Amino acid sequence: MNKIDLSGVGVALVTPFQRDDSQSVDYDALERLLEHCIFNGVTYFVVNGTTAENPVLTTDEKQRILQFVLKITAGRIPVVFGIGGNNTNALVEELNVFDTEGVSAILSASPYYNKPSQEGIYQHYAALSAASPLPLIVYNVPGRTSSNISAQTTIRLAKDFGNIVAIKEASGNLDQITEILLERPAGFQVLSGDDNLTFAMMALGAEGVISVSGQGVPEVFCAMAKHMKEGRWTQARAAHLSIYDLTNQLFEEGNPAGIKALLETRGITQATVRLPLVEATDNLKNTLAASLEILNLT
Repeated sequence: MNKIDLSGVGVALVTPFQRDDSQSVDYDALERLLEHCIFNGVTYFVVNGTTAENPVLTTDEKQRILQFVLKITAGRIPVVFGIGGNNTNALVEELNVFDTEGVSAILSASPYYNKPSQEGIYQHYAALSAASPLPLIVYNVPGRTSSNISAQTTIRLAKDFGNIVAIKEASGNLDQITEILLERPAGFQVLSGDDNLTFAMMALGAEGVISVSGQGVPEVFCAMAKHMKEGRWTQARAAHLSIYDLTNQLFEEGNPAGIKALLETRGITQATVRLPLVEATDNLKNTLAASLEILNLT
């Protein structure tokens, strides 16, 4: 099983849509987004995460988007694909038939709604580990799933399964994250799943982040992560603080409505989302535009 370096800034890509009745995927905008991110230092992409609005994408759209991202990136940076859900057997079947060519790893969120016990979560990922042809990244996001993966369950998974190589941690609990960092086996990577906790998590020893705002302001976000990796604490803190308010603004009306509004302001994509999400309000768009002006970004 090949290892993957997940340090630095990975971004959970949005899915750009046309502003028309069909809301078809806007591949021109997606290419602009990819190039914008690569040019400004993003180290890998996550396709088909929740930021991509994957519940409202068809199977055909998901496959076409993945192939398009692989074509445009052309091996310049790794591509991670999201395969998650709350039906373990269905995910195992999906992993068994998944075309892995060009993909470096799988990101899989903990089961939502079911609220499994810690043993249930462990057995869920054990089944995915046995089925996955690629390294697995566990995703702990209790704010969306309504259940937390404890530090001890994470450590157990990391030690028991060689192809479970990382966790995207969005519990917001720095004590829990510290426990993982203290007890993890060698080579197991810890990634921030909360943009505004990335500075603190990297200070504790996390390798990087899978970010939403990183695709909106990669110039600043990637610089912050690079400063952290190279020990320039003062510069990293300044970069972090400069986008702290902006990052909070991105989530005021839900994700990815905020980041899409920001990308529209920057001329990269439309702000269009598919129901049940709705487009960001003009008030939020104006707020984001003002924040970009403060950062001297357009």
